[in-house]
Amino acid sequence: MGTALQAISSIQTERFDLYLLDSRLPDVDGFDLCRQIRDFDAHTPILFFSGAAYEADKKRGIEAGANAYVIKPDFDGLLRTIKQFVARSESVAGQARADSEVNNTRPLTYEIAHASYMS
Repeated sequence: MGTALQAISSIQTERFDLYLLDSRLPDVDGFDLCRQIRDFDAHTPILFFSGAAYEADKKRGIEAGANAYVIKPDFDGLLRTIKQFVARSESVAGQARADSEVNNTRPLTYEIAHASYMS
């Protein structure tokens, strides 16, 4: 993504499985962008991967609506966290398929949209 405005535009028109943000962005504060995303997408996981390593930075990220905050350059932590989000998403999708097959009352997209990704 080029700018925060372009990111917001894409997020409003496309579906993403995960948002990966940095706290320091060229045109906007990453925490502000996180809050803007949460204004219209309360469920998709948001992960900060940032060099800002103070506890206050981590707290700001979580308070802004992020699900996790990993400090650069912890690539193992980044991959582990992404894998956790993917596993949760797959689990929710699998359960939604099973629920849909049993009673056909809710489509898969409803179940995924209402899943909780909070750690």
